[in-house]
Amino acid sequence: MIAITHIPSPGMQRFQNTFVSRQTIDIDLANTQHAAYRGLLQECGAQVRTFSTNCEFPDCVFVEDTAVVLDEVAILGAMGTESRRPEPEGIKDFLAKYREITTVELPATLEGGDVLQIGRTLLVGISSRTNEAGSAALHQIARRFGYEVVPVRVSGCLHLKTACTALPDGRLLINPTWIDLSDLEDFDKLFVCDEEPWSANVLPVGSTVCLSAAHPLCAAKLDALGYEVKAVDITEFEKAEGGVTCLSLILGSP
Repeated sequence: MIAITHIPSPGMQRFQNTFVSRQTIDIDLANTQHAAYRGLLQECGAQVRTFSTNCEFPDCVFVEDTAVVLDEVAILGAMGTESRRPEPEGIKDFLAKYREITTVELPATLEGGDVLQIGRTLLVGISSRTNEAGSAALHQIARRFGYEVVPVRVSGCLHLKTACTALPDGRLLINPTWIDLSDLEDFDKLFVCDEEPWSANVLPVGSTVCLSAAHPLCAAKLDALGYEVKAVDITEFEKAEGGVTCLSLILGSP
């Protein structure tokens, strides 16, 4: 398993904010937290590759959004904000070493934070960053490899994975206030606590569930259910609407 990461931009303070108020980011602390995050991925068994190719773009640390990587193909995103649109090119050559490369073209928009893989099913968030044309483009590409694409309506948060991620056994961890549950009737669901609305964003790496240290109630719930849980402090990235999934792009074995 390879985890692609990207160091924080020195200009990260100019991040694109949508559903949160702008706060001051401590870039030195962000770099320290990012190093700890990379260390956690390594501890969980991932081979971490860290890039610095996109440092002129404030949101470059959120590398997950640049592509959707399946076993058979890597789909470069068409970013939902103009300032981020050059970012996929910064990792294209590396992805091409491991996968066939294809792209989504504007006016379709598709960001990796809106695509959640569960076996041969791809949930795709219709959000502020991914539109219906992006979902349709993903369907056209992925169906060649036998994937089903299920659109999911998202509101009140940036990406699908802000509101919904998958646990190692395929159960969905969900904040039901940010997602249309009628789109997910066929899935087993576990709801986060009202006190931790951002805690639905977790990252399974192997058998471990990684999550933000800001969500102890969620950690305790998952631990009680038998999951192996590890927390990491990512406060500076949360100020920019980021979560544990946003900071890496995971490549499984082809």
